[in-house]
Amino acid sequence: MHPITDALPDSLCYLDGSYAPLRDAKVSVLDRGFIFGDGVYEVVPVYGGSLFCFDEHMARLDRSLGELQIKNPLSHAEWRAVAMRLIEAAPPAVRAGMQGVYIQVTRGVAPRDHAMPKGLTPTVFVMVNPMKPVPDAVRAKGVACVSAQDFRWQKAHIKSTSLLGAVLARQISVEAGAAETIMFRGDWLSEASSSNVWVVKGGVVSGPPRDELVLAGIRYGLIERICADAGIPFTLRRIAHGEVFDADELLLSSASKEVLPVVTLDGQTIGTGRPGPIYQALRAGYELAKARSTQDNGVTA
Repeated sequence: MHPITDALPDSLCYLDGSYAPLRDAKVSVLDRGFIFGDGVYEVVPVYGGSLFCFDEHMARLDRSLGELQIKNPLSHAEWRAVAMRLIEAAPPAVRAGMQGVYIQVTRGVAPRDHAMPKGLTPTVFVMVNPMKPVPDAVRAKGVACVSAQDFRWQKAHIKSTSLLGAVLARQISVEAGAAETIMFRGDWLSEASSSNVWVVKGGVVSGPPRDELVLAGIRYGLIERICADAGIPFTLRRIAHGEVFDADELLLSSASKEVLPVVTLDGQTIGTGRPGPIYQALRAGYELAKARSTQDNGVTA
C-alpha cells in the first residue's frame, strides 16, 4: 500500500442513492467518467456549516450537464439535502473549518465506445473535504505566478472531470515554486490552471469575457456584486498579454483561494509588488459575503 492510499478518509459519502464510508465507495471500471472523463463536477464551499453560493453552483452544474446532454439526476433541493447530511456527518473539528462539497455526475456505465449512448443512469457521487484556507501571512505578502500558453481544449466553459490539461498546467507552477500558472491563448488572457484571473488598472477591475474559452467561476458574479457595492468599476473584455504585466494589481479567484493578490509574474513585479487597495476592498467584501452566508444558516449570499 501507499501512504496516500493508506490515509484515505472514512468520512461519509453519497454514491448513487446510498451513504457509505468514503474508503468503501466503488464504481464500475466501465463508468464513462473513468474511461473518458465523461462527466462534470462542482465544488461548493462551506463556511460554518453553511453552503456558500449554492444556487450559483447549481446553475453552473445545470449548464455543464446541459452541454454534455446529461439530465440532472437530482433537483436542487435534493442536492442541498445530500450536501447538508454529509456536512452534518463530519466531525465537529472539520465542520468548524472551511469545507468543500464535491459533486460529480458522470454519464454512467456502458461498454467502451466514444459515441454517447442514450438511456444510461448517471453515476452520482458527493463527498465533503476539508479545504485549506490561504494563510493570512501569504495574503499579506501576495503570491508569485508563472505564465504559459493555454494548451487546453476549446470548451473550457464546461466544468468537466477531464482535467488533464489543468493538471499539466498546474504542474508548471509547482515545478517553478509558484502559486499558479496564468495562461494565455495567443496574446489574450484566459485563466489560470484552477483559478480565474483579474487585472486592475486605474481602479477598474477587468476579467476575460464569459465565453467557451474560460470557466466563468462562481466568483465572476460575486466579484461583480462586491465591486458594485464598493463603487469599483467592473468590466469583462479581452485582455492583452501586455496589460497583464502592466497591471496595477493582479488577482486570482477560486473557491479555495477566494481572492488572492499576485505580486510577481514570471519574476516581474506587478504594480508596487504588494497587495493593493482594490484587493483589500474585494477581500473585505468577500469576508462580508461569507459572514452573511453563515448568518443566513445555509441561504447563500
